[in-house]
Formats: sequence, C-alpha cells, structure tokens
Amino acid sequence: MGGDVLELVMRNAGVVSYAVAALVFAGFAAQLALGWRGGRKASILLASLLASFVWAGLSVGFALTADRVLWSAQAIADGVRLGGWLLFLIALLGKSRWPLALVILPVAATLFPLAAPPNDASSRVSFALLLSIAVAGLALTEQVFRRAGEEARWSIKPLCLGLGASFVFDLYFFADAVLFGRLDPDVWAARAIAHALVIPCVALATARNKSWTLDIGVSRGVVLHSTALLACGVYLLAIAGAGYYVRYFGGSWGKMLQVSFIFAALLVLGWLFSSGTLRSRLRVFISKNFFSYRYDYRQEWLRFTNLLSGREANASQEQRSIKALADLVESPGGALWLRDDTGYGQAARWNMPPAQAREAADSPFTEFLARTGWVIDLEEYRKDASRYSVSAVPPWLRDLADAWIVVPIIALEDLIGFAVLATPRARIEVNWEVRDLLKAAARQVGTFLAQVQAADSLLEARKFESFNKMSAFVVHDLKNLVAQLSLLLKNAERHRHNPRFQEDMFATVKHVEERMNKLLQQLSTGSRGEEKLRPIQLATLVNRVIASKKAERADITLDAPDSRVATIGHEQRLERVVGHLVQNAIDATRESGDVRIAVSAEGGEAVIQVADSGCGMSPAFVRERLFRPFQTTKAGGMGIGAYEVAQYAKEMSGRIEVDSGPDQGTRFKLSFPLHPEVPAALRENDGAIAA
Repeated sequence: MGGDVLELVMRNAGVVSYAVAALVFAGFAAQLALGWRGGRKASILLASLLASFVWAGLSVGFALTADRVLWSAQAIADGVRLGGWLLFLIALLGKSRWPLALVILPVAATLFPLAAPPNDASSRVSFALLLSIAVAGLALTEQVFRRAGEEARWSIKPLCLGLGASFVFDLYFFADAVLFGRLDPDVWAARAIAHALVIPCVALATARNKSWTLDIGVSRGVVLHSTALLACGVYLLAIAGAGYYVRYFGGSWGKMLQVSFIFAALLVLGWLFSSGTLRSRLRVFISKNFFSYRYDYRQEWLRFTNLLSGREANASQEQRSIKALADLVESPGGALWLRDDTGYGQAARWNMPPAQAREAADSPFTEFLARTGWVIDLEEYRKDASRYSVSAVPPWLRDLADAWIVVPIIALEDLIGFAVLATPRARIEVNWEVRDLLKAAARQVGTFLAQVQAADSLLEARKFESFNKMSAFVVHDLKNLVAQLSLLLKNAERHRHNPRFQEDMFATVKHVEERMNKLLQQLSTGSRGEEKLRPIQLATLVNRVIASKKAERADITLDAPDSRVATIGHEQRLERVVGHLVQNAIDATRESGDVRIAVSAEGGEAVIQVADSGCGMSPAFVRERLFRPFQTTKAGGMGIGAYEVAQYAKEMSGRIEVDSGPDQGTRFKLSFPLHPEVPAALRENDGAIAA
C-alpha cells in the first residue's frame, strides 16, 4: 500500500508541490507563533499563514484522492487565505476607508466556494471572483508601497515584492481559467511552489518590521496611480468576459475573433494610458472629488522649481518658464511677452503659433497688470469685462488663437512681462486657489528671468571690459609707434642725406607698418591673435628691439655671452614686453646716460636684464603702483607697459624683479624657464649686470 502511495506521489507533481508549500507555511507560522507578542497586524499575518497551511494540506489530499469534498474544502481555504492577505494589506494602510471599499467585492468572493470540480465549466463565476481578488491584491500592494515614506520603503519592499508577485501569478492563473472555462493542471500544480517562494520575502519584511508600523501618507500621486491600476484591472476583467463570449458565439471563427478582439482591446488600453488629455481629466476629477484643496503644493513646487532650474538642450530659460506655469493648470502651451526698449514683444513660445503683436510699455493693459498683478481669465473677460475694471485688453490678445489666461510676470514689484497660456486639456475652473498659485509662481518666474537678464548683462559687461583692456594695450603700443615716427621726422631734417640714416628710417617705417597692421587686426577681431608658443633665442629678439629703438637712442649696449640662451614663449608678445622696458629706460635716461641690456642663463632660467642710469623710482612707487594699470610717473604716459610686463611674466611661469631708487637708475630683471635644448653648461653661468 505504501508503495502505491509513493508511486502516486511520484506521478503527481501537484502532491509534491503542495506538500512542500504546506511545510513552508507551517514552519513560518510556527516561528511567528513562538515569537508572537500580540497586535492586530501580527494576528492577521499569523491567521493568513495558518489558512495557507490548511489550503496546501487539503490540496495535497485532493491531489492524492481526487475527492470532490476535498476540492470544495481547499477552495474555501484558498478564499479565506486570500482574504486574509487582503486584510493584512488593509491593516498596513491604517485608517483609510476607500481601500476597504476597494476590496468589498473580492472579500465577498471568499464566501462562494468552488463547489464544482476543477474542469467543470460551471465554476467560471468562481474563477472570475478569484480573479477580482488578484486585481484587488495588486492595487492594495501598490498602495502600501507608494504610501510608505522613503525610510519605510526599505523595510516594506520585500513584502510588496513577494505579495505582488503572488497576485500577478493568480491574475494569470484565473484569467486563463475564465477564458477557457477550466483550470490548467500544470499551472495549478506550480501555484503552490510559487506561493511558497513568497514566504522568504514575507519573513524578511517581518524581521525588518518588529511591530509592523509604517509612516503612511496620502498623496494625489498615490490616488492617481491606484485609480489607474484599478481601472486597468476592471477593464481587463471586462475584456476577458467579452473575449469569452466572442469565442463562444463565434463558431469556427471564434478563436480568431477572440485573439483579434483581445489585441484590439489592449491597443485601445495603451492608447488611453498614453493620452495626455485622459491623464489631465483624471487628475482634475481626483482633485475635485477626493481632496479639499486642488493642489499638492509641496509636489507642485518641487516640480516647478526642478523645471525652472533644469537644463534642456532644446529649451531656453524663457520656454522652461512658460512650461512651468502651463503645467500648473494642465495647459498644453503658452507664450511669453517680455519688456524691451520699445515695449513688450513675444520673447518665447511653447506649442503656440508665433505672434508679431506688441504692447506699449505705458498702455492701459500693461499699466493694469503692473498696478494689480491680477490673473486675467480671457473667457471670463469676454463674458463680463467689468469684473476686471479694465476695458482695454488689446484686440490682438482677445483674438489670439487658443489664448485662455494672462499671467503678469513681476520682479521686484516691476512688470517685466506677461505670459499667455493656452486652453487646458481638461476644463479647469479659475478660482481663487488657481489664481493665487499662478501669482506666486509668476513672481518666482519673474525673479528667475530677472536673474537671467542680469547674468547676461554682466557677461556683456565683462566682454566690454576685456575689449577695453585689450584696447588700452593697443593704444599704448600706438603711442610708442607715434613717438618713433615723431623722432624720425625730427631727425630727418638733419640727416636726410645720410645713407645710413635713410636705411634706418626705412627699417623703422617698415617696423611701424608691421606693428600697426597687427594692432588693426587685434582691434578688428577683439583678440591678441592666434600666436603659438615656440622656442625663442633671446639675443636675436633683443637685437631686433635695439634696432627698432635706434632712431631714439643709438648707443644701447647688449651683453650676450652665448647666443644659444632661449626660452619658450610668444615671440611677438615677448618682443613687445622687452620693448616696453627698453622704452621706459630710454625715456628715463638723459642723453649722457646709458642703457644696457644683458641676456644670460642663471640656475636653469633664461634672464633678460634692462638697466639704465636714469632718474629711477621710489621704493613706495615700485611696491604700490608700478605694476598696477594706469599708474605712471611720466608726463603723458598711460601706465600700461609695466602692467603688461608683469602679466606676461606671470602667464609664462616667470618672474620680474626691480631694483631702483631716486636718481640711482633702474634695473628690471625678467626670468623665464630655459628651453630644454639649452646646453647644461650655460645653466651655471651668472651674467648679472650692475645698475
């Protein structure tokens, strides 16, 4: 006899499946009973597990004997345990009435046992009732997860995952049974294992929630998603029933018609859920019928702020401002008029046609908006303009296609513009709450746009500052070039017939012409050019500077023991920098004095020293004013040359040293990193010169 039973168990997978499930349910129930400390939630959970154990045990008996009574008994136990899980979810939700109403019909389904055998078509009603329990279970599971706070979600997530998966399995199982009028034996056998696999998730959630308390809060998002899920479940139930009758009455074409009908129904469902108008109307309906206030202000303000501060590649700040205002009232589009020098013009638009109309800055309409800050409902204005105490709403605005409301944009009590929003997808009453929210949001938009305008103005000012700074350097160079030409003309009267003077004159004019062309290029492009870094032999560069100054002073001496001393830099800029120092030395030195230049390598640095025996400078001037722009001791000087020298030395990781005193002459020492190819022997030299 024992061998026959074992053979039957081996043949029937359902026996093994439900036997394993019974052991799992019994083990977890025993563990909970040993640690039970009372409480409503713990009692419901323990009762649900005991009912699950009874259900699994009765199913094992039915699988062994195929007894009709055992089938009815396990069906009743199945309904009771499913009702227990629903009640447990309701207990987690707390004192909320409408979720309880949500499951009145499914809980009532537990009172109807599946008295018929599993393959009897007369049990289709019971299958449908159990299918409704699965839909209700999914809705409640989603409610529990959405209502849990951020901290509580970690502890409740395993429970929602496990129960949600079990209800999804039942949804498939009973939907298949409703469609075909019988239970699939393979799915029925697997159902026990599926529900047993949920127990580890429930156990983990139980360990994380010692007292089963949750921080629950109702939000519009929760109600919206739950309502949508419930509507989807009801829709699918209706489609399942209709699909059955299409197949039943369709004859030989029944199955083809059923498949086509279900596909079309799912396509319609996808279209409905992707419809912005449907979502908008659903939000309006929920706000009107479930809440005393229309808006969840915390959620709306967070969304509003995130939209304003976001960075969309294809949307400007003005377009984001329009969208932020439009989303508050379910508007599909809008346009923004901002003030400029001649009035108010359309600055941006979103899902609205362009408009060329402008409004004067002192028109009655803009003065009314600036004085009152009112939100104007154009539909209401067309019916009764006296409500707004203004009869000068411009005709172009009254006739603007799809225009709905006008929202003034105010920043620091100043009207900087106004937004026109399009008619919403779902009809919305523009009451005091909508007006107050739009006013507050419009002020936020006004502050945001004012900051954007201020930032643009600051950027423009910085560009002008950079251009003016560059212009100062150009003017300083022009002054030096003019001085060279003036000196050339002065000496031309005495030396015009001297061939060497003529050669120097042509060279100087050529140099001035080249420098002026470069300066013109800088002025036209607003930049210093695209000169690149490259090795520069300092002795060669200094010789060019001396040659360009020969007309002013022909006795400048150069001490360059090794012509190989080089650095990395911008050749033209470095030549200009050295030229500034040489020009200052010439200007400060009498004809009887001397100007000396030395080039050497010192301790890994390329050094240029410009010394003169001129009038010198005071230590206070050198310390406080020498390298500041527009500070000079020369009559007619601009105070730019020394500033540019210091800036370039800093830019090239070099340094500048000054040794000067009143009537003691001056020595400038420029140090730059040596070019790597300079021989190591040169790095030990010391070519300092005395002032």
